[in-house]
Amino acid sequence: MVKFNRFTLDNGLRVIVHEDNTTPMAVVNILYDVGARDENPEQTGFAHLFEHLMFGGSVNIPDYDEPLQRVGGENNAFTSNDITNYYITLPSANIETAFWLESDRMLSLAFSEKSLEVQRNVVIEEFKQRYLNQPYGDVWLKLRPLVYKNHSYRWATIGKEISHISDAKIEDVKAFFKKHYNPQNAIMVVGGDVTVEQVKQLSEKWFGPIPAGEKYHRDLPQEPEQHDERRETVTAKVPLNNVYIALQTGTRTDDNYYITELITDILSRGNSSRLYRNLVKEKQIFSDVHAYITGSLDKGMMVIEGKPLQNITTETAEAAIWEQLEKLNDEQVPADELTKVKNKTESTMVFSEMSLLEKAMNLAFFELLGDAEAINSETGKYTAVTAEQIQETARSIFRRDNSSTLIYLAE
Repeated sequence: MVKFNRFTLDNGLRVIVHEDNTTPMAVVNILYDVGARDENPEQTGFAHLFEHLMFGGSVNIPDYDEPLQRVGGENNAFTSNDITNYYITLPSANIETAFWLESDRMLSLAFSEKSLEVQRNVVIEEFKQRYLNQPYGDVWLKLRPLVYKNHSYRWATIGKEISHISDAKIEDVKAFFKKHYNPQNAIMVVGGDVTVEQVKQLSEKWFGPIPAGEKYHRDLPQEPEQHDERRETVTAKVPLNNVYIALQTGTRTDDNYYITELITDILSRGNSSRLYRNLVKEKQIFSDVHAYITGSLDKGMMVIEGKPLQNITTETAEAAIWEQLEKLNDEQVPADELTKVKNKTESTMVFSEMSLLEKAMNLAFFELLGDAEAINSETGKYTAVTAEQIQETARSIFRRDNSSTLIYLAE
């Protein structure tokens, strides 16, 4: 059970406080409700670019890292298609430094042509190294537009193409910041050796004066239900052939989310899972094979990917995957197998409550979903899943006309 208190500042900033006096540390986690899905199709990669720009210094603090390191703190961030998340961990005695740093860059991020040029070059280099010059690195650049035809999930977090970053103008960057990086679009979680009163006082002092920002209505084009089989084959400089099968799933807030995640665990969690046991160990079709879901706020996808052994054709490999998927359609999961994956999920949830930072991130995310209190009922939603629900959900997902298959052929 994760206990917390919460309050909202007049400017709309939602603040959650998790007191934990068993540690001398504290964490300040700020989640901004903005991701790659909020970008203009002609200006993609901006959310990820901002992850870098936010560390480029603010008007009053030109070097973000130096004062934090001086008080024993660490920081990092990540961007997804749905959210942008920044966090600081530091000794709780120095908690005010985190408030000072985070509030200053929310209020007055330094926008200069020099800073933009530096971070633009960093992101372009990352685009080249991680996505273009690495085996299978461009998989999301190819798979997303195969799966999504309407929704802005059709491009990866890094963006559609390098030119969108290289052509980014300072006025466009400022407009994106003003729209999304403000108090009413953020959730702050403060955890560790702190008190609610202390956090209230510091929140009012450092974040209270920041203007709320203009409220906007998010109106994204929704992805229709898929009813056509899609395929693409590419030949590339990769060491082995690779098979990706993506299937459309529901949203993160659908009741089926928990069922769908358990299905991927049945297929792919550990060496006793179906895909590993049958296709790697026994039939020796793949060198490795995995299943996972994206857990997207809007319609997501389940991906099954695997590298066939060199003597196995991609057609044989693909057929072997579908054989395993169709077994879930045809036969109910035995009780002991379902219990095993539920127990693994439950242990994962328990371990996540041992990390101060992970608790802070999860509280922020569940608040974004609707209510941070849901963090405490999450395990029960997995344990309540039945074999009948697994089969019913599998039948709705594992259809050929709900699949988008990407085949990599090694040159």
